Amino acid sequence: MKLHQSILLSVMLLLALNSAIDVCHAQPSAGKHPISREDREKLTESLRKNAEMLSGKLLEGDSPRVGVLSQRGDVLFFLGDFKKAVADYEEMVDLDPQQGDSHWRRGIARFYAGQAKEAAQQFEAYHSFDDIDRENGIWRYFSQYRAYGPEKAKEGLLKYRKTDREPFPDVYRLFSGDTTPKKILAAIDAAETSKDEREKRLFYAQLYIGLNHAVEGRDTEAIVHLRESTANSWGRGAGYGPQYMWHVGRVHLDLLLAKLKKADNKPVGSNDSSDGPAQPPQPGDGR
Repeated sequence: MKLHQSILLSVMLLLALNSAIDVCHAQPSAGKHPISREDREKLTESLRKNAEMLSGKLLEGDSPRVGVLSQRGDVLFFLGDFKKAVADYEEMVDLDPQQGDSHWRRGIARFYAGQAKEAAQQFEAYHSFDDIDRENGIWRYFSQYRAYGPEKAKEGLLKYRKTDREPFPDVYRLFSGDTTPKKILAAIDAAETSKDEREKRLFYAQLYIGLNHAVEGRDTEAIVHLRESTANSWGRGAGYGPQYMWHVGRVHLDLLLAKLKKADNKPVGSNDSSDGPAQPPQPGDGR
């Protein structure tokens, strides 16, 4: 998602969290999480400490409330506490209504909190603010799919007439059935571009291919692609918006791995394997 003035105060926080983990640069194996258990535990601890610190700031009242709510909402989302993240983002908008239409993070948090209809409304509002960003259209599609089913979601795909950054034009065509994950990834591999740009495109493609599989109920396929996006070092180390989306993929991967372990009747965290989340977040009502 595109950087907006309302989230500038959160950038330094994410940079600090970035140093808490060391993502494996190698391709993840089929049975392992792309982040080591030790690094996941460090990240969780760092997030919890930041949540406590930000809550203290809100109680003291010495810092700009909107900015602190923005930061805490992010941290709570990264911890998997989706409903509380929504509450912080909602209060932000109550205090500064001008941020309402462009608050894509509120839309994503609503989606994960089981508020698919409200999430769709947020992304519709964002489209009036920015009619180029197909990433917003992707989230509206996901929200429509959860709220109303696949037929209405496909019928309601937002129309775009202007160009957008790669790989979003190709990824967006996935939902209308005009391309396939294999073709999207092959086009990225064949493109004449820099290594950094290729990694960026692969990050977004793997993320949204994985999320689409998850939304449509194909958890096994989703895990394969979300492992790849979580292992992507560009996403973790990029600027605020991409790094937020890296966390989205990481959190969703943890939810799916926790679900898989539960289905296998294996308590999460019961062994020393690096598969599955160290301390998995809880899913929202709509999952």
